[in-house]
Amino acid sequence: MMASRHLRLIATDAAEVVDPSVDHALTFDAVFRAHATYVERVALRVLGRRGDVDDVVQDVFVTVLDRLPELRDPKAVRGWLAMITVRMARRSLRSRRMRIWLGIDGDHDYTQLADPAATAADRVLITQLYRALDRLPVGHRLAWTLRHVEQLELDEVARTCGCSRATTKRWIAAADALLREEVDHG
Repeated sequence: MMASRHLRLIATDAAEVVDPSVDHALTFDAVFRAHATYVERVALRVLGRRGDVDDVVQDVFVTVLDRLPELRDPKAVRGWLAMITVRMARRSLRSRRMRIWLGIDGDHDYTQLADPAATAADRVLITQLYRALDRLPVGHRLAWTLRHVEQLELDEVARTCGCSRATTKRWIAAADALLREEVDHG
């Protein structure tokens, strides 16, 4: 696994002010205000491209608007939003992989993900990492990113990706091996 010091990413524009342990009203407005920054952060970290984030965030909240009455536990909203975000990001990543395969998705500058305090070496590593992530199978990429960049616990990653803990562990291990090879030899 790569050291987390190399995974400094830009924080989203607004600071999160939500205490997830506090009950919030289950209205669309309240959910959006309380969690839009979180959804944006997760989308940015798994997608790696700011240009894709707005569409995913919009799609997430369109889904929330339709499905919010189904959610019964206000404490589950954050995990529920993460699952929806990952599902929408999965679609975006699959579309990107097709564009890359067709040769219509040009080389992307991932240095914009780096924290302003990141060193030049960190910026290079982040660029190498996200380019390598672009070559991973989508499930592997999502699981690895949620675990190592978003720092979710393994069970949370499995739940968010909609797969078993064993599958999640296999995906993360496979991604670790491929990323280590790509970054070390890239």
